[in-house]
Amino acid sequence: MSNKELARHLRLLSALMELHEENPFKIKSVQNAAFQIDRSQVALRELDEAGILALPGVGKSIATKIIQLLAGNTDPELDALLQKTPVGVVEMLGIKGIGPKKVAQLWKELEIESPGELLYACNENRLIELKGFGAKTQDLIKSALEFRFSNSGKMLFADSDYQASLFEDHLRTYFPQARIERTGALRREENVVDRLSFLMATLPPDWKKTLAESGFSINDGLTPMEVNSAEGLVFYLYLCTGENWGLEQIRQTGPEAFVESLLSTGNLPTEVSSEEAVFATLKQPYINPALRNWPLEKALELSAKPLADLSDIRGILHNHSTWSDGADTLKTMADTCKAMGMAYFGICDHSKSAFYAGGLSAERVLAQHKEIDELNKAYSADEFRIFKGIESDILNDGSLDYPDEILQQFDFIVASVHSVLRMDEQRATARLIKAIENPYTTILGHPSGRLLLSRAAYPLDYPKIIDACAANKVAIELNANPYRLDIDWQWIPLCMEKGVMISVNPDAHRKEGLTDIAFGMKAARKGGLKPEFLLNGLELKDFTKYLQLKK
Repeated sequence: MSNKELARHLRLLSALMELHEENPFKIKSVQNAAFQIDRSQVALRELDEAGILALPGVGKSIATKIIQLLAGNTDPELDALLQKTPVGVVEMLGIKGIGPKKVAQLWKELEIESPGELLYACNENRLIELKGFGAKTQDLIKSALEFRFSNSGKMLFADSDYQASLFEDHLRTYFPQARIERTGALRREENVVDRLSFLMATLPPDWKKTLAESGFSINDGLTPMEVNSAEGLVFYLYLCTGENWGLEQIRQTGPEAFVESLLSTGNLPTEVSSEEAVFATLKQPYINPALRNWPLEKALELSAKPLADLSDIRGILHNHSTWSDGADTLKTMADTCKAMGMAYFGICDHSKSAFYAGGLSAERVLAQHKEIDELNKAYSADEFRIFKGIESDILNDGSLDYPDEILQQFDFIVASVHSVLRMDEQRATARLIKAIENPYTTILGHPSGRLLLSRAAYPLDYPKIIDACAANKVAIELNANPYRLDIDWQWIPLCMEKGVMISVNPDAHRKEGLTDIAFGMKAARKGGLKPEFLLNGLELKDFTKYLQLKK
């Protein structure tokens, strides 16, 4: 088990203990251990018993539990709690806005035992008379449940991309001559994918039998055909002949409105063996699948010039280290960035208001800057450099959380909202614009605050935000973390129209997270981002000059 999995296990244990009103001191101990393990820089699976016992917040009983889990054993304590808790009640523990105590109330007092029953109770106004709830809490729970149900069965693009790749590798191993292509939202590289679908041709006659023998079950009475993995994933297969591949590829890639517009621009032969041939027959330039969510006219406009690509990235900005809540040291993060072929690295640990993430006090900022100066001495100045950044919290009134004498010591500042996320459009827009107008703000971080499939964005007047960034020469982040992909790609054309630069940042909290920048670039390409608007596409000397001019 990884540290994250161990921490998740302990969090569930503490929640169930609280649900069943067990010893509050023991609950607090388990919660603290989960917090410490989640933040630990060392993989617990690499430690012996003495090393685990030496961890802060980990006593002998929890250490014993961890050792058992790392050995592949179950946790009898958790199993016993799960045994006496309905499955639906366990699911309710994951609903935003209610903790274990409130879930216990709902279960014991209203006999609600599933998220579905809870939504029904909200619609029936049954929560408003319950002690500690009221109309406002009921509305928040109802919104969280509706969001949850509307996204059920969907996957983040990063997860769908991984699962699709495994399935493709399996198919190509058994059917090396087959023609295989992703379709639908998966091929269009949507932020969120609703199904894993593929177009296939040139399959051997016994392919179904072969697939079944390799561990998949097939339901071929449907179109598309459903193929189920042993792990419970469903893959959808559209079959066609090689002769009509091109047309089928366009139709199955979609979306429907784009396909109708494209195919109405001319007459097509029945048999077209490639997608490129379809576009050529229609006398239209080829349109990248990532751009096909746009209306045809806009997609053609965005296709007129080359899109920015992962190879255009010259530096990686907005990263965290062990100075705040990162898992790797500043040096490890910077060296990994350099090994990826980058020319610069921007460290943006959390600022002082993010106390929950080890945010940097003014004194620790200066200490980190001293380390950066020492590290930069070891690099060739014209080949690689660490820039001194910070992810400064945007406070409730729109101000940043350091005084000017500290802000002016950074090379650049990513300004982000992390708290008080429940805002109407007017308040959220005013709050962000005030932060944008701060002369020290360089990049507006993850503007909408959304977490895909987990938390909805707060409402914003995007044209006003983008205009403010243009007026104050502030770039906008496209946060590449697969849960964020924020700013949404649909606003990139307006950013370019207004001359606002986009900074594609991984928000990496460990060295492996640096590669998330690839997902950000896929999202940026969906918005038609051009290389000249990619902030971290600037060469080292040009980026240095950009920051100097901004200051």
